[in-house]
Amino acid sequence: MTMLSRVADTLYWMSRYLERAEHTTRLLDLQLNMMLESPASAELRWQRILDGLWVKPSEARDAYTMAEWLTFDASHESSIFSCIVSARENARYVREQISSEMWEQVNLMALRMRQSTIDEIWNDQPHEFFRAIKEGCHLFQGITDSTMNHGEGWQFIQLGRYLERIHATARLLDVHYAAFAETPFHQTVLGDTAEWIGLLKSCTAFEAYCKVYTADLRPGRIAEFLLLNAEFPHSIRFSVHCAHAALLELEKFTESKRARQVNRLVGRLRALLDYGQIDEIMGGGLGSVLIEVDRVLDLIHDAIYQTYITYPADEFVS
Repeated sequence: MTMLSRVADTLYWMSRYLERAEHTTRLLDLQLNMMLESPASAELRWQRILDGLWVKPSEARDAYTMAEWLTFDASHESSIFSCIVSARENARYVREQISSEMWEQVNLMALRMRQSTIDEIWNDQPHEFFRAIKEGCHLFQGITDSTMNHGEGWQFIQLGRYLERIHATARLLDVHYAAFAETPFHQTVLGDTAEWIGLLKSCTAFEAYCKVYTADLRPGRIAEFLLLNAEFPHSIRFSVHCAHAALLELEKFTESKRARQVNRLVGRLRALLDYGQIDEIMGGGLGSVLIEVDRVLDLIHDAIYQTYITYPADEFVS
């Protein structure tokens, strides 16, 4: 193993935290916009967002306090503030492993979060603030790809990004389809059109979906696009392919006896998605497939730690 396990772990989590921050920002920004268009469904959407993020506030909150809690609450480990600050702290630890441009970008994002308040963005333009966060995360990804050697460290960053994305998209799909379980999956959506468009926009997928299926919103097609599309960056299948590619590259850098085990786990998940048919998946229950995806993700995460982070010395051959 050429990279210290602590450095690998730090890069992995730096990437996961920024992906999580971008995802939460996107959901929150979309919800605030949708409240203006269809306020009647706002409470149910807030609940789906919380379920989709695996978070639960200690008390009931209105839109203002919900936005403050999800954005700025430092005691809430999954808030946007906490994720960006955690990413910055991880980046600080590995400054010698990342480019100076990467450090400057994540440091700037953390500084902006510390200098902003809910009152400032609420009374001004919340959309502009959230757009700046999303663009900042995208800029960090672009800077990373352009300025960092595509060696071990870069592969751990890729791995963290795509495993976090799989987890987030699978959970979002599970929560949404459970809420609209009575909607026939093969028919065009007649009611709740805004909710299905909202799901696609939550994954930055609305325009890409329309290029494939036009504006014909069918639950089965939406599930197929977000779960099985091989070309869209936020689909689960695409993200699994990218995570698998990173793991295959990491195997080349190491002589770990466990590398093949984690690659087999990802290969199993990849086979499920590469050969899955949406009619069979929807007929057998989309939820059960997403539960399996999440279960295998947990196994993959544990296997990554056993292979690259907390491995015993005798796991590597001399």
